[in-house]
Amino acid sequence: MSALVEANYHLLAVFSRLGMDGAFGEMTVREMCNKNRLDPSTFLLICGVYSRKDFIPTEEMLRDGRIEDILRYLHKSHDYYMNNALVLIASSIENLIAPCSPAQKQVIWKFFSDYKTELEKHFAYEEGEVIPYVQNLLLGKPSAVYSIDRFEENHSNIDEKLSDLKSLILKSLPEVCEDGLRVRLLNYIYALQNDLTCHTRIEDEVLVPMVRLMEHPVPHARTKVAEAPEDSANALSDREKEILASVAKGLLNKEIADRHNISINTVITHRKNITRKIGIKTVAGLTVYAILNNLVDINDIPQQ
Repeated sequence: MSALVEANYHLLAVFSRLGMDGAFGEMTVREMCNKNRLDPSTFLLICGVYSRKDFIPTEEMLRDGRIEDILRYLHKSHDYYMNNALVLIASSIENLIAPCSPAQKQVIWKFFSDYKTELEKHFAYEEGEVIPYVQNLLLGKPSAVYSIDRFEENHSNIDEKLSDLKSLILKSLPEVCEDGLRVRLLNYIYALQNDLTCHTRIEDEVLVPMVRLMEHPVPHARTKVAEAPEDSANALSDREKEILASVAKGLLNKEIADRHNISINTVITHRKNITRKIGIKTVAGLTVYAILNNLVDINDIPQQ
């Protein structure tokens, strides 16, 4: 356990959320996990995402993991973000903008409040729809109207406004604001942003493929789920262009898999490779890219 902390001290916050206290002495990972009723493989999976930006779990890792512990991490993280991280940021903002004009205070507070509301809605959806859906799957009660595809297709980026808030604090507040308070606030914002990035990766690269394996159990050889190809060229392959065109036309992952006669996991792999190569994550952005690069005709795009 101490070796994990030495490698990445940010994990201490994750340990706390999972119920692990810092007094682990010479305990091994397995001993600490057993003490806290956690699966060691799943715990190391979470640590891997937080410690390596290029970490992508293999299918074997996903099959060996315990999804109940992923749900435990997600629920505890939601509570931490709303009742700890955002509380610290709110208090720091209040102190920092105290000497500002009423108008300046108003716009800063409104921006932060809108972001907080957006985050609350995001987590409420996960707590009210996604987590109960997975829990029912574990009980052998699949839904006839919901699947993890719906969550993935609508999974929004929750740190974009946080980046904007960071820019406002850095560039737009008047000089009357105390610099020491500004630095403290920025530290809180950077920490939350980094944590939310890892949180989103755990949802996209661990939770979603884990649930998909539950929805479509197929006994086949264990292979990597989303490993990048050996060549790092940024040019899209012909198959990736086909997948991108299908995404732009509004098809869900299962529909794309059926159309191209490939597995859903292969579709996910192609989509992650496309994002890695062109640097665009949202469906709207991918659609614009496909149109501008003549991969799809604008008349084939469904109207919203």
